[in-house]
Amino acid sequence: MRIIDRVLTAVDRLSSPSEVYAHCDLPCGVYDPAQARIEAESVKACMEKFNSSDDPVFKERAIVIKEERADLVKHHLWVLWTDYFKPEHLEKHPQLHDLFWKATKRAGEAKKTTDTAVGQDLLDQIAEIDTIFWATKKG
Repeated sequence: MRIIDRVLTAVDRLSSPSEVYAHCDLPCGVYDPAQARIEAESVKACMEKFNSSDDPVFKERAIVIKEERADLVKHHLWVLWTDYFKPEHLEKHPQLHDLFWKATKRAGEAKKTTDTAVGQDLLDQIAEIDTIFWATKKG
């Protein structure tokens, strides 16, 4: 087969895509609030290490890592909220929207502070999301 024929065949396949149906990006089982929790634990640990150190270089590194991890918390929460949770979950758990909004805002606040209470509050909010998540997985 000539190269031009192969290219035209490939273009033809691309121009007539098949219709597919899915209720999530990948098969179920890939979402888990644990990803956000692990990053939030890192945020709190960096706060603790920052507060217990007198080394300015170490403290600077702790801040950089804390801010990166707080962004990852937000990312993992947003993916869970936008890709996993569906309208029927919100009907059964009407506090979900507010809970996600508060948790992502708290992750943003964690970037601005070294107060471990903020880190703990973030972990507590993620624990609430986790409880609801697993309730939706059961039925």
